Amino acid sequence: MGDHKDDGINIDPAYVRALAELLDDTSLTEIEVEDGDRKVRVARKAAVTAAPVAYAPAPAPAAAAPAAAPVAAAPAAASFADAVKSPMVGTVYLSPEPGAPNFATIGSPVKAGDTVLIIEAMKVMNPIVAPASGTLTGVHVENSQPVEFDQPLFTIA
Repeated sequence: MGDHKDDGINIDPAYVRALAELLDDTSLTEIEVEDGDRKVRVARKAAVTAAPVAYAPAPAPAAAAPAAAPVAAAPAAASFADAVKSPMVGTVYLSPEPGAPNFATIGSPVKAGDTVLIIEAMKVMNPIVAPASGTLTGVHVENSQPVEFDQPLFTIA
C-alpha cells in the first residue's frame, strides 16, 4: 500500500497498525511516538480496555475509617481467588476526585458496569467496573496506593 503523504509528513499505515497492536498487547489506552517532525499518536477510549476486562471497585471511605481499610485489605489469601484483579500497573483512586465520596464502600450494592475505582496509568484515568451485580464485600487496596498488574483490588459477592 505504500506511504500516504499528508501535510508533508509521510505516514506509514503498517507503522500505525503496529502501534495499535501494541495498545492491544499492553492494556495502554494511548501511545505517541515522535521522530523529528514526524509525530504519530494512536489512542482508544479507556472504557474499551476496561470493559472487556470487567474489573470493579475497591473504595473505602477516605475519612470514614482508615482502620477499616487495613482490615478489608487483610483477608485470607483464599478470599483473593474471587477478587477482581488489576488489569494494569498504576495508582488506585477510590473516588472520582479528591474530597469526593468514594465510588462504592464495603457493604454497598453495585451493578454490573458500575465504576468502583479508577487506576491512573501514564496520566490516563482508567475506570475499573464491576464485572457483575452484587455487594462489595472487600476492598484490598487503599486510596492513592500504587498497584501492580494482577493485584487483587476488590471482591463482590
